[in-house]
Amino acid sequence: MRHTITLFSLVLLLVACNSVKRNQKLLAKGDYDKAIDLAVKKIQKDKNSDKNDAHIVLLEEAFKKAAEDDTRRITFLKKENNPSGTREIYHLYRDLEYRQDLIRPLLPLYSSSLGRTASFKLVDYTGDLIASKKAFTEYLYTEANRYMTRQTTADYRTAYNIYCEIDELQPNYKDVKKKKDDAHFFGTDFIFVTLNNRSGQMIPFRLERELLDFNTYGLDDFWTEYHAERQQNIQYNYGISLNFRDIGMSPERISEKEVLRKKTIKTGWDYKRDRNGAIVNDSLGNPIKIDKFETVTARLHITEQTKSVLVAGNVVYRDLIARRDLNNYPLSSEFIFENVFATYHGDKRALDPEDWNWVNNRYVHFPSYEQMVLDAGDDIKIRLKEILKNNSIR
Repeated sequence: MRHTITLFSLVLLLVACNSVKRNQKLLAKGDYDKAIDLAVKKIQKDKNSDKNDAHIVLLEEAFKKAAEDDTRRITFLKKENNPSGTREIYHLYRDLEYRQDLIRPLLPLYSSSLGRTASFKLVDYTGDLIASKKAFTEYLYTEANRYMTRQTTADYRTAYNIYCEIDELQPNYKDVKKKKDDAHFFGTDFIFVTLNNRSGQMIPFRLERELLDFNTYGLDDFWTEYHAERQQNIQYNYGISLNFRDIGMSPERISEKEVLRKKTIKTGWDYKRDRNGAIVNDSLGNPIKIDKFETVTARLHITEQTKSVLVAGNVVYRDLIARRDLNNYPLSSEFIFENVFATYHGDKRALDPEDWNWVNNRYVHFPSYEQMVLDAGDDIKIRLKEILKNNSIR
């Protein structure tokens, strides 16, 4: 038992030594924040433990050097007086405040190796945080407004993201909410969608309405909207045209054929008999049984109804400002109506399982032209959605 306890203690000592060495390396590399995080995690378990004494010493040094580095960098940035530096200044003050908040619950920390309480200079950064946050927010506001004046789609989107950052820093700052809405509106690609029937055939109104209802496609994203009807005060930079060039309908066809089904089936059994009609026995004296088979036939009269429609066209992406086509994608779909039914004469035992599917079916009326085009339209919508999802307009 004593050996087990000694071994366990040795393992704990080795683990503690390894963490101290790791922290010493972080400190030597100037990675002060990682060194602070590691030391704090160890000390939080038991700040009065002797094995954490080395971590207290390292924490004191890492905290001091991190604060000195950040303070020195802030001094430089303030002297440089570059507005873009306000971002870094603000985040440096946040880092300084965060480190203090991290160690404050652990204080005081006594180090036996130092023979004193570890020294941590805690500073009230409240005023600096408020001032740097104000300066940073003003810089962002000016920067976002500058992007807005460029009046390009990409710049409007950049401005929007900056306004969002301002919202996170300081909600309800000046007129940011309105400007953010403006940036989103002007940064959005409004796409005007049209359907053109150049097939010479009628397209059912229901199909036209469904094809142009882009809400069902799930395509709108934050920066793209599709409109089937022009709206006032919106400039449409791009257009998508769905063009039907050909709608071909086949005639209604009925084909008939007759096939012979023939099977040899087992109908029972009988005793085996010799020439004299006596039952024949096997070597054990038992009567020998033999299967009885019969050949059955049936004539199957099969009728097949078919009708098809082919809808062909293309999808054209167009730059409405430059008045030029950007891309052209073929679009086509074929819908085939098929119905098979059958009657038979003869022995039903000769029929196959598939034959019964036909026998149990009946003649149905051929679908109308409108219904055929609508059925083809279901596939057209799927193919159109694939084109739009796989080929962005930008």
